[in-house]
Amino acid sequence: MPNNGYKDEKEAFVSGMTGSTVAHINLLSSVALASIFLLYCAQTRTRIFSLTGLSVSWILLVLPLLLSMTIFANSPAILFLLISAPGGLLLLIQRKESGTPLPSNLKSPTAAVPSSQAHPTAPRMELLPSLTTYRAHMLLITCLAILAVDFPVFPRSLVKCETFGVSLMDIGVGSFVFSGGIASAIPLIKNPSHLAAPLFPKMLRAMRKSLPIILLGLVRVLLVKGTEYPEHVSEYGVHWNFFITLALVPVMEVLLHPAMIRASVTAIGVAVAISQQLLLSKFGLSDYVLNAPRVDLISANKEGIISLPGYFAIHLLGLTTGLLLLPPSPSYFRRIQRSLRTHSLNDRELAERYAVRQNDKTVTELSGYSVLWWALMGLCSLLKLDGGNGVSRRMVNISYIFWICAYNVSFILAYLLLDMLFFPSSLNKSKKKTDPPSLPPTSIPAPLLDAVNKNGLVVFLVANVATGLINLTIPTMYTSDFWAMVILCGYSYAICAMAWGLRGVRLRL
Repeated sequence: MPNNGYKDEKEAFVSGMTGSTVAHINLLSSVALASIFLLYCAQTRTRIFSLTGLSVSWILLVLPLLLSMTIFANSPAILFLLISAPGGLLLLIQRKESGTPLPSNLKSPTAAVPSSQAHPTAPRMELLPSLTTYRAHMLLITCLAILAVDFPVFPRSLVKCETFGVSLMDIGVGSFVFSGGIASAIPLIKNPSHLAAPLFPKMLRAMRKSLPIILLGLVRVLLVKGTEYPEHVSEYGVHWNFFITLALVPVMEVLLHPAMIRASVTAIGVAVAISQQLLLSKFGLSDYVLNAPRVDLISANKEGIISLPGYFAIHLLGLTTGLLLLPPSPSYFRRIQRSLRTHSLNDRELAERYAVRQNDKTVTELSGYSVLWWALMGLCSLLKLDGGNGVSRRMVNISYIFWICAYNVSFILAYLLLDMLFFPSSLNKSKKKTDPPSLPPTSIPAPLLDAVNKNGLVVFLVANVATGLINLTIPTMYTSDFWAMVILCGYSYAICAMAWGLRGVRLRL
């Protein structure tokens, strides 16, 4: 257990940071795309099928992420080239012929809805391999960063910013909420009439689903306070933590279901984002967060409470992405809305019309949203609509909201384009009879990433517990870079091995 002196030093070690630049964060994160590019090149140009094993997958898919935020953090372009260059050379080899799996054969838990809960005429919906890859990589980056930040090998420019600025760790919490918004689109697509269902029973169901996560948040508070574990109070407050935020936003979504029948979900999300900024700028909540003393329960947790509407906006804009990405056609939900408004819902016609995925249209819409969110972020900065100080994860201002949306949509789009480029037949309705049966099918998404995604919350919880135990065992901030990398490699491999061992089951919390 750390003594008070070390605890104070450790808190200072992760406090007062101003971050990096958006370009640097994007380049650093692009290492994840390079690793997928290399894997796909190897899978389509060689006959080495052991690429899907745990150890090789960890080297190809996880180690690059760790290197990008530690040894190569200040030169991510070099790491990007070191990883992607071998893939470029492999492209010179003639592509091998091999069957590829159908989306319906790619079992992904977040898309799996029991038949008793699905609308009998709902469209065929499979979770895209690119979405699994995105969610798993986002989770792995977060799990790596929460421990790496405690070592000097992790640059201070990547640590969560104190008040304003952008950093790698500022992306994690927003991306978690955005990803949750994508997953929340599933019941709306499976059963469109869910939007018009009575509000109170839906609220109760949403609260029951969120209760375990709230309990996890309360347990975390007790453990942190009981062990005197170093904590950054200005992140969420004295008692609030990310689990509480994560549990509340789906419940808040249900309250807006009646509005979603009559208005665009995108418009609702943007309206919530604007309202959040008005509360911060025009109603003094920004000054309250920065300067108000912590004298009662509310002021003690002012960051968590005041940032909640901003995270809710991110959740809604993630929902928008899910509604265009998950159905066979990106226009499916818009047609559902019109049917609900006119009380002429005809799911069967819609399901039949969009039985085949229209990935070209999905790419077009994702590209449009990516441009829109980046443009709005730039506009907010240029016109100082965010208060004039830039992005703030602490308050979740409008610039942070648009940044998180732009970042996540851009990377989902990039993963989808890679899938379409290397495995076009895996995204078609049916497998060609001419595919040779002698070669084993190429596995997308990568089995390790699918395993991480399958039990994502469990992986995140185990990573948090392991991070706490390591910090209580060794003085991480005084550890040399060599031993820090040894510990981080062992930690990341153990996390992946745990997910790998659970790949045949799905644990529900």
